[in-house]
Amino acid sequence: MTGIDTAQLKQFVVIPTLQQMGAGMASMAAINLVVGTALAESNAAFLRQVTNSGFGPARGLWQMEPFTHDDCWSNWLRYPPQSKAATAIRAMIGNLPAEADLMIVHLAYACAMCRVKYFRAPTALPRFDDAAGLSRYHKQFYNSALGAADPVANVARFREAIRS
Repeated sequence: MTGIDTAQLKQFVVIPTLQQMGAGMASMAAINLVVGTALAESNAAFLRQVTNSGFGPARGLWQMEPFTHDDCWSNWLRYPPQSKAATAIRAMIGNLPAEADLMIVHLAYACAMCRVKYFRAPTALPRFDDAAGLSRYHKQFYNSALGAADPVANVARFREAIRS
């Protein structure tokens, strides 16, 4: 299954979204990590998680689960040090409520929430051109040890994110 053209996803969604979020959000490493995550999570093709029995809980190209989405708002974005990022994200969605289902239909919002999840990680991002490092970072801080992501197999997806 092929999804959105990677170069267009990067140029028209990820870069402007991360830039809008403020300083420190749009480094080349962050951009490549977020693009690679969309490829690793859904091949930049699925708006809902696909399971054998229908749909799973994950939403958007970045396949974030509602619990994770809500945790980002409850335990990070609501605090004053993050007010600039929270204000930028709210500006993206206008009067719409910041709900997990919005990640299905709003690419910029889903992208921003992915970046928030990574921004909360305790370890610095790998180099922007380190596909293996980005893939391992994705597995450790986004997908988790219990998730299905394969950090070795996903190196190719992060290489594509770097190339695009």
